[in-house]
Amino acid sequence: MKIVIAPDSYKESLSALGVATAIEAGFRAVFPDAEYRLFPMADGGEGTVDAMVTATGGTKISVTVSDPLGNPIDAELGLINPHCAVVEMAAASGLERIPVSVRNPLVTSTYGTGELIRAALDRGVTQIILGLGGSATNDGGAGMLQALGYRLLDQYGVDIPRGGVGLAALASIDCAQVDARLSHCQFIVACDVTNPLTGPSGASHVFGPQKGADPAMVALLDDNLKHYARIVAQESGVDVEFAPGAGAAGGTGAALLAFMKAELRSGIDMVTSAVGLEQAIAEADLVITGEGRLDSQSVNGKVPVGIARIAKRYNKPVIAIAGSLGADFSLVYAQGIDSVFSVLNHVCTLEEALTQAAENIRITARNVAATLHIHCR
Repeated sequence: MKIVIAPDSYKESLSALGVATAIEAGFRAVFPDAEYRLFPMADGGEGTVDAMVTATGGTKISVTVSDPLGNPIDAELGLINPHCAVVEMAAASGLERIPVSVRNPLVTSTYGTGELIRAALDRGVTQIILGLGGSATNDGGAGMLQALGYRLLDQYGVDIPRGGVGLAALASIDCAQVDARLSHCQFIVACDVTNPLTGPSGASHVFGPQKGADPAMVALLDDNLKHYARIVAQESGVDVEFAPGAGAAGGTGAALLAFMKAELRSGIDMVTSAVGLEQAIAEADLVITGEGRLDSQSVNGKVPVGIARIAKRYNKPVIAIAGSLGADFSLVYAQGIDSVFSVLNHVCTLEEALTQAAENIRITARNVAATLHIHCR
């Protein structure tokens, strides 16, 4: 039996490779002679650099950048050839970079992502694949722009503060000191989010709460992004407020569309193509995928659904093993996932669930495999 294991990471808990390894361990306890092929996946968020570098035989480079609160951290970018780099926003500006207790999208900034882009340009690349996802920010990509030489000024000509709260004071954008190398660089954005910048389905309302925003913050951040969109349109000539994908990564998609003329592509499609996953699935008997939480957001191009859509081209069965299931998880059945399992097997705290993920995945995978084995007798 040939089994393809292609999960996403369990955010803030276990890498995609860790998830895949735990699933394999559980299945091997029941099917020791099966052929296993592991494909740690990503959709533009955490793990994108690893997946792309591994697939292309590239190299990873560590640089010092700012975390979402402005503290120095080490983050990696990938060089997949002398002319192309892959940058993962989550590496610098991701939720996992700051503790839950201090998450506040009013002050978190994408400045570190801009520093990662600058570091890639320092290596002489003319193409950057930028993975959006897992951000701790809601600043519309303003911090990224500031790191690249854009001056975001208030009515007095003073630089606005970093973070979502500073956007309210934005009056103009000075491009005189912008890094000239940007004009010679193509930006391809790996992004599976199609949300607009503002409104009920915009960055603040949909993603703000998971970044630490309470209802009052959400309303303020949405108003600030509306104001930001007006200034961006005034300065760039590009109306980004309702552009599909503008709300990705706390609105960073808007900045990329307006100032980098970026091309937004499906992150999961880019990664699956790079790693040769389709051929492996075509030859497999069973496909196993998963992510930290399966819910209605999973159908919008997240890893499990992206994997399932490929599998269904070849009529392959798909099992998803998730950290938890949202109330609306059943929507994934229509997308090609045949069976879904949560790894939570007892009442526990969030901290316990995060730290026990590897063992819980192994146990769940073993039980799934045992059920299949009964059928195979």
